[in-house]
Amino acid sequence: MLLEIHMLKNYPPVNLNRDDSGAPKTCYFGGSQRGRVSSQCLKRSWRTSELFRQLGSVGVRTRRMPEQVAERLREQGVGEEFVERAQQMLTGIANKDGKENAKGNYTEQIVIYSPEDIERLTTAVQDAVAEDGDIKKFKTRKAKDFAKLVDGAQTRPITADIALFGRMVTSECFRDVDAAMQVAHAISTHTVSRESDYFTAVDDLLRDDEVGAGMMGDVDFNSCCYYEYAALDVDQLRENLKDMPDCDALVDKLVPALIRTMVMTNPSGKQNTFAGQVFPALILIECKRDKIPLSYVNAYEDPATAYGKGIVANSIQKLVDHVNLMDQTYALAIDHRVWLAPKSGDSVLEQGEKIASFPAMLNAVSEWMKEDRT
Repeated sequence: MLLEIHMLKNYPPVNLNRDDSGAPKTCYFGGSQRGRVSSQCLKRSWRTSELFRQLGSVGVRTRRMPEQVAERLREQGVGEEFVERAQQMLTGIANKDGKENAKGNYTEQIVIYSPEDIERLTTAVQDAVAEDGDIKKFKTRKAKDFAKLVDGAQTRPITADIALFGRMVTSECFRDVDAAMQVAHAISTHTVSRESDYFTAVDDLLRDDEVGAGMMGDVDFNSCCYYEYAALDVDQLRENLKDMPDCDALVDKLVPALIRTMVMTNPSGKQNTFAGQVFPALILIECKRDKIPLSYVNAYEDPATAYGKGIVANSIQKLVDHVNLMDQTYALAIDHRVWLAPKSGDSVLEQGEKIASFPAMLNAVSEWMKEDRT
């Protein structure tokens, strides 16, 4: 089963995802400049949100795995000499050649680890310490040789975020995971130009005879209605999580929770400055047995404008028109389709059910999940 999620989110002035100069990211699409939020930014905002973490199945993405293991070794009462050597040796785990990092206690490759990964590494170090007995022998161990002690990679449980977004590693200590979810870069439905806010800060203790600002600066921003698209292969998700206890129940819980997170979470960039916290103007969810993904981004090859009903209403109408056109032209088999759009007006999808509330939409998805397992 393939689930596809399409959303329109209309933001006030924000700087959600910055480029190397600090400006909001952009791209060209349909010959005009658009606002852009990278898929990496979207995925991070979802997996680190409180809503997603309520699932209790979240990994940690870090280069500081050796420090994580060292902390656990100390808690287990392992001697400091062994801990320090293990910490240094583990810097060579997450790279192809097993070369230790002489610059610090971090790995060359950034990897997302499950709690079980960290615990298995910790146990392997404890086993090696017990086997060697003295620090001189333990210090002769190399990362490549030590990695052979870290078994069970192919059956070790992974977390929900690893199962969704995948993992590629160059170490046999951990298994590669094919992502169950594809996520597109969000782009604005309309042409956008960058703006800049010049600001000053007034010194509260400024005397009457003093003038001028305590500081001044500027921050770039834009205001965009973004089209977001993601495709979730539920069968791949089940395969990725097959070693978790009660896999089916976890997946049934995970998918609605993920959609809720996508809807109610926004990237954190400059939010203290702009507070651009919004919910979607449109959510469209489709369920397909035939796994043929289709983004509707080409609805916006010709940019939406604010003329008439406004950017949001015009963006909704463009999407509805494009979906109807794709249905008529290609006739892809869509088992279920529900959509929610409070400002849709007279816009009508020729196929699919218009849902009155977001909870009703999540209930519909939950029913599809049950149907998929029968």
